[in-house]
Amino acid sequence: MKHLIGSNPWTSSVISRVLRVLSYSIQTPSPTTSPSNATDSLQIRISRTGDPKASILLVLNQWLEEGKPIKQSVLRSVIRQFRRFRRFKHALEVSAWMTEEMNYDISIGDMALRLDLISKVHGVDQAEKYFDSLPDTMRTFKVYGALLNCYAHNRCLEKAEDTMQNMRELGFLINAISYNVMLNLYRQLRKYEKLDVVMQEMKEKGIKHDAFTNNIRLNAYASSSHIEGMEKFLTKTENDVEISIDWHAYIVAANAYLKARLTEKAFQMLNRAEQLVTHETRRHAYEVFLTVYTNLGRKDEVYRIWKLYGNLGKFLNSGYLCVISSLIKLNDFDGAEKILAEWESGFSVYDVRIPNVMISAYCKRGFIEKAEAYTNSLIERGLIKEPDAFTRNSLATGYQIDGQMAKAVETLKKAILASISGWKPNIDTLAVCLEFLKGENNIVAAEELLELLRVRGLVSTDVYDRFVMNISDRNVDASALDQIKGDDETLDEESTKDSWRSNRSVAAELYV
Repeated sequence: MKHLIGSNPWTSSVISRVLRVLSYSIQTPSPTTSPSNATDSLQIRISRTGDPKASILLVLNQWLEEGKPIKQSVLRSVIRQFRRFRRFKHALEVSAWMTEEMNYDISIGDMALRLDLISKVHGVDQAEKYFDSLPDTMRTFKVYGALLNCYAHNRCLEKAEDTMQNMRELGFLINAISYNVMLNLYRQLRKYEKLDVVMQEMKEKGIKHDAFTNNIRLNAYASSSHIEGMEKFLTKTENDVEISIDWHAYIVAANAYLKARLTEKAFQMLNRAEQLVTHETRRHAYEVFLTVYTNLGRKDEVYRIWKLYGNLGKFLNSGYLCVISSLIKLNDFDGAEKILAEWESGFSVYDVRIPNVMISAYCKRGFIEKAEAYTNSLIERGLIKEPDAFTRNSLATGYQIDGQMAKAVETLKKAILASISGWKPNIDTLAVCLEFLKGENNIVAAEELLELLRVRGLVSTDVYDRFVMNISDRNVDASALDQIKGDDETLDEESTKDSWRSNRSVAAELYV
């Protein structure tokens, strides 16, 4: 077994640190990041564009109008960072601007990245059109790989398999990257029988497994609760000097044991994972450990890891988000509030997720007055102009739990109106609000609420029509709302998913 180091994709560059929170930040920068006391650079100006709906081209064009040059290497860095932090629309804007406005020559890697971004912003069909527009000489391993990743990301199994076959025939399957993409797709689709077939092909072609190959296989065992198979594979990996293993593998095993309620074994896996953490991966690893120790119910370990995190010399918003969420889950509100106050006294970039996770916790525990007071204090201190959709959604849930149904309905409406792409309401709160309106014989208000959901694309026209018909018949069928996955998962869970997403997508990211 080789202990793999440096496998985590996170960087420590200025733009990396700032962009991580852009999707959740307000447009108004905090006093500590004002133009008067920050070095002016293109990256800094881009970092201040907190609104994901706003065009980034205004910033780029203004920079040029001031007579300042923009190197292609800087634009490429910006594109990749936007992509890494899921600002795909902005990344695609910069990619197009780089070639169409700046007339820079584009490389094969630029084309592969453009294809990937088109897929994420405009869908598979447009990505295929872009691929077809490229001359055959440009359709290299990277471009085909980006297309394969596009199909896998959208779970287009047949198209992914056809693309994989084309890559075989063209001799492009020379390393583990493409195989990892297919392995992960089969795992997601629960076609576990395909995993051994793909890994056997790798063996026959002399293509060595990497850490991602092993983690995908371990994840498959964990997802199917095949503990015995996971243990055998992990032991085999540990005993093979040619196979690399990193701390992520033991986290996968720990989560599998947690799922099986084998807490002692989960704890042992966490101890092994900690031994493999390197200087480069410490910060990201500690954030993951915080979450897993929380799921084990080990508050002492959470505080221990947080102390290690603090010893790194700089706290990131992502770390604060993880630890505050962890303490809330462990019902340590005093500890969470203390660390929240610490963050508020010294943050460099305002991250609305951090106060939102506290507001959400207050509301779910029935502390609606504390949630209101804290929200109002954020406005009074100029940290936010008004509550966003996530905050309002939490408050609506708080009012619903407290029995203040008129306020719950009104706040939920405001949440929907303030919603952005990716936001969805809490299903339970929505269902209770509709039931309340039906009981009040206020069918018009119920239909208006449903119309808001339809206009925002949160329910399909079919579901809307069915629900309106049910409302008119004085019947609320909450099962019709099942297509909405409510926004009732806490933001710490979202943050943890974000950190895992970074690890799972690295193999695909290597294409571009």
